[in-house]
Amino acid sequence: MTDALWVLLLALLVAAALAVVRRRLPVLFWWLVGYPAVTLRVLATYRATMDACGLTVPASAMRRATARMVGRQAAPVPPRRSLPLPTGSGLVMRLRMAAGQAPEDFTASADRLRHAWGAHAVHVRPTKPGRLELRLVGWDVLADVRPPRRWLRTEPLTLPLALREDGHWHVRDFRTVPHELILGATQSSKSVYLRNLLCGLARQPVALVGIDCKWGVELAPFAPRLSALADTPDRANDLLDVLVDEMEARFRLIGMRGGAGPDAVLTSDVWGLPEKARPVPVVVVVDEVAELFLAASKDDEKRRDAMVTKLIRLAQLGRAAGIYLEVCGQRFGAELGKGATMLRAQLTGRVCHRVNDETSANMALGDIAPEAALAATRIPAERPGVAVVGDSSGGWSRVRSPHLTLEDAAAVCRDTSGLIPELPRLEAFRPVVAQPSAVPAAQPSARPVTG
Repeated sequence: MTDALWVLLLALLVAAALAVVRRRLPVLFWWLVGYPAVTLRVLATYRATMDACGLTVPASAMRRATARMVGRQAAPVPPRRSLPLPTGSGLVMRLRMAAGQAPEDFTASADRLRHAWGAHAVHVRPTKPGRLELRLVGWDVLADVRPPRRWLRTEPLTLPLALREDGHWHVRDFRTVPHELILGATQSSKSVYLRNLLCGLARQPVALVGIDCKWGVELAPFAPRLSALADTPDRANDLLDVLVDEMEARFRLIGMRGGAGPDAVLTSDVWGLPEKARPVPVVVVVDEVAELFLAASKDDEKRRDAMVTKLIRLAQLGRAAGIYLEVCGQRFGAELGKGATMLRAQLTGRVCHRVNDETSANMALGDIAPEAALAATRIPAERPGVAVVGDSSGGWSRVRSPHLTLEDAAAVCRDTSGLIPELPRLEAFRPVVAQPSAVPAAQPSARPVTG
């Protein structure tokens, strides 16, 4: 009896330890328990599950003839698969589809496969004609997102910003997706995504330009790393004039280099220029873009039309000149006025956090994928930081940014203030950074001598 009690106590301790590991260290729990259990379940029920989901095909004539010879009926044939290989957040199998099957058939059955195999999610990705990748996610990876331990890519203007629900990182690549629209309501952690973006760029040789018409309250903490900051509509209008001039000067440089001689390397953008002659990239962050569209008088309307026109010019032509736009706001709709829809069309990258209305979600993602806009409207308020990311290719995914406090982000900008590049045209808009005053050390108070 004593031995049985010891065995029961040991089993309870092991169960409690596994429960703690599952909550605190989900990756370790997956490798110890989750992966072996799910793999055995997949291997044992693969044929039956595929048949129940309608993902099998009739046996070939050779198999049917062989089955008749032994007095049996040929069973339907599932797709050929590889061994389930573990990943950091689940497992992956590569399937070879049978004739007549399409990736959409597996995508439609992803939810049924998830329940049959006890996974948190199942994602289907075609790899090449006739083959696809089936990725099972073992747990909710968006529940606790932490910064990557190492940079996933080392190319300039690429940085990981958010973890996708399939366990991969969403990497922002400005050279592939030059301009982006970021939407999110108050308390949706849109600012956290922007902080990760600014801190990642602050560590690179990039000129950061801020336009914040709310008197700079959102972008002022990052002023030590900003090459220019406009905090009113009038200064924003002047700053956009300077950015357009900078863009035109870079195009003239590209044209001069292309016609320098018969041996000159022809190029249509700044990245084709020699590294020594290549202008520094410029990333323009426009916070609360709706403030640029507001107009209370005729003069405001003229200024608004002028600023929107300049933003559209930068969005249309800025990529080749190495000037990129990050447009942020709480809402973005056609009711903002002339030019809003045209500007939206140039912002091929889309990030939509929880929004207050369906119109903003459709404005951000409706032209990419209607189901992505529907997913954005279903983001719960108790999951701040969750967003839907899409691009002009039609692909989309749920993501979540690692939490980054404003104090930590401001500290990164202070530490990297020495990386501000020299751009003479932007010197007049360099924000004034208040130097911390030296606080005299406190004098020790005298204490009475006792003894």
